[in-house]
Amino acid sequence: MTRTTDRMKATGAAVAAPLLLLFWAAGPAQAHGAPTDPISRVYACSPSGGSAGTAACKAAIAASGQNFVAWDNLRVADVNGRDRQVIPDGKLCSGNLAAYRGLDLARADWPATELTPGARLTMTYASTIAHTGTFKLYLTKPGYDPTKPLTWSELPAQPFAEVKDPPLTNGAYHFGATLPADRTGRQLLYTIWQNSSTSDTYYSCSDVVFTARKDAKKDTGGDAGKDGGATASAKPRASATPTPSASKSGAAPARTTTAAASPVSPKTGTTAADSTPVASDTDSGSGPSAPLLAGGAAAVLVLTGGAALALRLRRR
Repeated sequence: MTRTTDRMKATGAAVAAPLLLLFWAAGPAQAHGAPTDPISRVYACSPSGGSAGTAACKAAIAASGQNFVAWDNLRVADVNGRDRQVIPDGKLCSGNLAAYRGLDLARADWPATELTPGARLTMTYASTIAHTGTFKLYLTKPGYDPTKPLTWSELPAQPFAEVKDPPLTNGAYHFGATLPADRTGRQLLYTIWQNSSTSDTYYSCSDVVFTARKDAKKDTGGDAGKDGGATASAKPRASATPTPSASKSGAAPARTTTAAASPVSPKTGTTAADSTPVASDTDSGSGPSAPLLAGGAAAVLVLTGGAALALRLRRR
């Protein structure tokens, strides 16, 4: 009797396991992502971003009640392009989500990426699952004050760049855009990613500091390349030196950071596409982290094995 009961339990487990896996694989796949270069607030303040110990990130974490381990999950469903109607002023960086409200803090010391006006920007947008969609990039208008809450009126009506369905390579989307030439000092790069394969729209704020293009001879001691460009380092380092962009209100000056392990183009001074994976610290509770097709294939294999095991046990 005991032997028969054990066989029945084994048979039930063999059949139930693949059925549960099929149920999991059939669930809706969720797209996750955020910019890592120029670094977004949510990623900079995450455990992987390297800036969680800064004053701005500490304040954001305290206000949000979380450490932004789910840096890739700042999404709002069913917006359908009605961004300015759905997301209220002062809540643009958090997407009006309570778990990310600390990202809306108006201050001038957020970790920032140094850019050059009019240069070519290559954005790295980390994503844990590939999905189709359109990226829209906005820059705050000249005269932007980081010590005031960000409102839609601070952004132009039209993005300066719009990219549809870029390929996902090594855990990130890489796409280029030409920066406006009339920005100076501290600004904010606002990115909207509207998925077309899901109902989600992602919002992110990347603090940037525009500085004048540096002279090649001064940077290299006169050792310029054949095309007149300076020889650039392939491993830019984050700078701990405060930039001269402190707010008039007395706020602490911003610290300038550069995406690690991203080579710099000697001609444009912009960040080139990185070939290393950048997605980590994903939100394991918000959906499967593997493509749906792979999950389905695994389920079929387990189902086949479970059926075979059940048949063998029945023959004994």
